[in-house]
Amino acid sequence: MLKVGITGNIGSGKTTVCQLFELFGAPVFYADFYGKKVMTEDLVLVEAIRKTFGTEAYFADCSLNRKYLSNIVFKNEAELEKLNALVHPAVFRAFDEWAIPFSTKNYVLKEAAILFESGSDKQCDKTIVVAAALDVRLKRVMQRDNLTEAEILRREEKQMPQQEKMAKADFVIYNEPQTMVIPQVLEIHRQLLQIAKK
Repeated sequence: MLKVGITGNIGSGKTTVCQLFELFGAPVFYADFYGKKVMTEDLVLVEAIRKTFGTEAYFADCSLNRKYLSNIVFKNEAELEKLNALVHPAVFRAFDEWAIPFSTKNYVLKEAAILFESGSDKQCDKTIVVAAALDVRLKRVMQRDNLTEAEILRREEKQMPQQEKMAKADFVIYNEPQTMVIPQVLEIHRQLLQIAKK
């Protein structure tokens, strides 16, 4: 079974592309969803967060005190790096466990916004980047999330530049108004099936 990473900068439409792969029968691991999950379910991680950020990081019912944690990490880059250094390995573990039941599949996808930045591309045999021009992405996110252009650009700056991701990837899907996405997904799906059979 091939493990394929899929990523793209904010507004690239990687979730839509993942849903197309799911239609072709590929299971998709959404790193963001599991990132939230492991923060309350991975006991090794929970203990490490308590030790690093204080017992106030969790409520009495063991749910995450998001407000408390956000106040620490979003005001201080070093604290955010500390949290990421704890969470990323837990997400890696979650992906490995999640993939076990799909061992008979030709390939699975790991969708992660920071695939290259977090080093989780090292868990993957192949990588895909979903790309679109900045103005297209800005328009999408402004409509979807009700954010200002300045807010989106701040988030964009925190991500690896799109060109750099494209240079690292094995496949690039162009998701723009004038490009057909389904044929691109179908072609990559076909290639991945061939690679998996080797």
